[in-house]
Amino acid sequence: MHFPTTTPVLIVGGGPVGLTLSNLLSRYGVDHLLAEARPDTSRHPKARGVSARSMEIFRRCGLEDEVRAAGLPASQVFFYRGRDLVDPDFVRSGVAHDAADGDVSTPSPGLICSQDALEPVLLRRARESAADRIRFGVRLLCFTEDEEGVRAVLEDRTGGEQHTVRAEWLVGCDGAASTVRAGAGIGMDGPTGLGHFLSVRFEAPLGEVVAGRASASYFLTPPGRGGFMAVDNDRHWIYQYPFDPAGRLGDEDLTDRKHLEDLVRAAAGIPDLEVTVRDTMVWRMDARLASAYRSGRVLLAGDAAHVIPPTGGHGMNTGIGDADNLAWKLAAVTAGRATPALLDSYQAERRPVARQVIDVSTDNAGARAGYRIDDELLLSAAYRSTAVIPDPDTPIRPPLDVSGYHPSGDPGRRAPHTRISGPPRITSTLDLIGPDFTLITAADTPAWQQQADAATAAAGIPVTVHQLDGGLLREEHPRSFNRLCALPAAGAVLVRPDGHIAWRAASPSAEPDLLHALQRILTGVR
Repeated sequence: MHFPTTTPVLIVGGGPVGLTLSNLLSRYGVDHLLAEARPDTSRHPKARGVSARSMEIFRRCGLEDEVRAAGLPASQVFFYRGRDLVDPDFVRSGVAHDAADGDVSTPSPGLICSQDALEPVLLRRARESAADRIRFGVRLLCFTEDEEGVRAVLEDRTGGEQHTVRAEWLVGCDGAASTVRAGAGIGMDGPTGLGHFLSVRFEAPLGEVVAGRASASYFLTPPGRGGFMAVDNDRHWIYQYPFDPAGRLGDEDLTDRKHLEDLVRAAAGIPDLEVTVRDTMVWRMDARLASAYRSGRVLLAGDAAHVIPPTGGHGMNTGIGDADNLAWKLAAVTAGRATPALLDSYQAERRPVARQVIDVSTDNAGARAGYRIDDELLLSAAYRSTAVIPDPDTPIRPPLDVSGYHPSGDPGRRAPHTRISGPPRITSTLDLIGPDFTLITAADTPAWQQQADAATAAAGIPVTVHQLDGGLLREEHPRSFNRLCALPAAGAVLVRPDGHIAWRAASPSAEPDLLHALQRILTGVR
């Protein structure tokens, strides 16, 4: 099979973040190459919670239905707390949602879809879109960088052949032990060893045991230790066992199947449970953040940029958000519509989000009484960078609002969801967004379309204008989008391809006009 020698974007790492980035780049028409050292997708469930924000991203990629089909039913997305799986005094709670004015905050609520089920869905679409540009069993050996790009040496792990690829941009999505991050000389800060865990994947007839209390996760309270994660809430399960690496659980115990079976039986509270151990994995809880997300032509995303405690389920989702933020910016830069300065806004927007997610997740890890499972935390992200034109009176907000998601039209915030009817598969204002810039207005104002046409003609920047409550589009509650965005009748919001509001204008005569607003966003020049 032919191996490309040049590519605009080289992605190293084919986990959920790298595959999401591949799918988004294909959506934007960006040629790229993805190299993943593993021969196939993950065999272990690993990350499981897919947040509402991630599902909105998959919705834009046309993948929402497939991801839902691969995950647990919504009726099982609960969280169990008890001494064991047969504790009569168990407590079962659902995911925290904050409704806005009696309406849901998103058209795509989160779900449980374990990584071993999610990755094949993402990989199939990536291969459909990018054909032979998705290469598993290929690892990065080394790279050098200059002002024009990166020269990377890749190795086919099956036959040992080496290939040199010239890329304009290199994106490291290769995990916590990132080769790309190390090669770029970017450091990581933060504590390690917050906990050590043995993850045991096993089969056991527990479906009947948890009938009527089926949940996504089963947290064990003292004297129980660790917890269970449902793969199918029937026969396939994960048991997470916390241990002290300097304590009584030694290397011999990690490979002793009988010992592992006894651990599972004791945790389940069923001494005669029939258990078959399938595989194990030892992992360490860290809370670390890269000192930079960009070094010249090299960028980091996902665990290569941040290692987040799993307490809360935000780690993989933060990485998927990285890919969403980065993809449209790479597309604009490689197409010549934006200067490379646009990529500086990637770190300015995403690193503060990761910093706060790490803090929230670390606090969760130390919460003895349990913690709130928040599906909507990442919906509240508020960006401040050169890729956003703030209102003069917009208050400075934290990167995330831990009090809950509150819809807003402030520049930097995700555009609000309101229910609409329109052409097929258009049921939310979020369905109007991308793959180019989108201008949403409720006014029948020809001047907005004229400005969009002028931007396309003068600078080659495509802008799609959508008028709500006119033509084919109708809001379920008229003018609700304007109300959530605090827009006057003739106002509009300019939404970036990642769904975040870049600019809000009270009328077509507002300064700057649409063309100059786009030029400011794409060049970083004020």
